[in-house]
Amino acid sequence: MIRTLLARLGSLTAVMMFVSVITYGFVILTPGDPAHTILREQRQSSPSEHEVEAFRTEHGLDEPFLTRYLSWLGDALQGDLGTSYYRSEPVTSLLLEYLPNTLELALAAIAVSLLLAVPTGVLSAVYRDTWIDRTSQFTALIGVSMPNFWLGYVLILVCSLWLGLTPVSGVGTLAHLVLPAITLGTGMAAILTRLIRASMLDVLEANYVATARSKGVRERLVVYKHALRNALVPVVTMVGLQFGFVLNGAVVVEVVFQRPGLGTLLVDAIFARDYPIVQGIVLVTAFVFVVTNHLVDLAYVALDPRIKRGRGERR
Repeated sequence: MIRTLLARLGSLTAVMMFVSVITYGFVILTPGDPAHTILREQRQSSPSEHEVEAFRTEHGLDEPFLTRYLSWLGDALQGDLGTSYYRSEPVTSLLLEYLPNTLELALAAIAVSLLLAVPTGVLSAVYRDTWIDRTSQFTALIGVSMPNFWLGYVLILVCSLWLGLTPVSGVGTLAHLVLPAITLGTGMAAILTRLIRASMLDVLEANYVATARSKGVRERLVVYKHALRNALVPVVTMVGLQFGFVLNGAVVVEVVFQRPGLGTLLVDAIFARDYPIVQGIVLVTAFVFVVTNHLVDLAYVALDPRIKRGRGERR
């Protein structure tokens, strides 16, 4: 057990080191000078060369790449992700301020996707090749094909502007969360529906399911007690993988609904060439994604005790 935990910790550390190098390097190589961009935005006029050089010196932009990276990495390991060029605030404080809204949206989107996908996928498998199955598959195809931003604007138009059921933008109440969660969760629900259907079809043909039926167990118990639990093992994998993509999708959805989260903060930072914020958001997002994948591996044991922890083999 200790060896497994150490191996996971080592792989997590290696991945995060690689992400940090790529993130810092690509952001620095992005076209555009943050000194010119930020000073021009703050002063509404072109800065002088002296002001630009003073800005670069203040923020260490005139130092070699390796020196800057090692300094940033050392501070990041201590929880200090630097100071925003534009806002002049600690990046860590900004992330702690905006991250809860993004996590709230991501978790709500996953909840919406599961509420839609689990019953739909199960019904599609149980009533295979019927109109229920065909309808669910067609609906899932539409859900996969719809861009998030398009669906978001449609929901705003219908639910907010025409019907007046929900606010157009902002945070603070459940009503502010409903439309963004549906927008972000629909695409994931479509993917999970097809996965649950395929997994349920495999499990329903297993020998232990046939044995349960032969003993006279009610069909509802066969489906939801014996089949569904084992069918959810690959679904947990997909949910864990999709969590990272949900965080990425939150960028678009937060911009559409003007939610103050990591998405809107990232977009504003990119346009302002505010490198510390961009680097901090990418690093935190990658960390959440990697940790989630490790937690998914541990969740296998809870769903199927036959899976050896850390090996993925069946006893």
